[in-house]
Amino acid sequence: MKCPRCQNELIIDNHRKIPLNMCYQCGYIEGRSVHLDQGNVTNFAHSKSLDLNELASFMADGLDIDREELILWLQADCEC
Repeated sequence: MKCPRCQNELIIDNHRKIPLNMCYQCGYIEGRSVHLDQGNVTNFAHSKSLDLNELASFMADGLDIDREELILWLQADCEC
């Protein structure tokens, strides 16, 4: 049987109560939904799609720092 995500061969995992087919290449496990159009997006990849204000808000919330100070720090290194 082929993996619906990456088309590699699925392996039967017998280490569970109920044996499931799983893919060791991409991590797919039988019975989980497959989102082919939505990939896993890292924080770095997400931040590259943001403008300066959105990036500052995203980082300030995640790092628990002041948004305005972060904007001043980011603009200091930018020649915009």
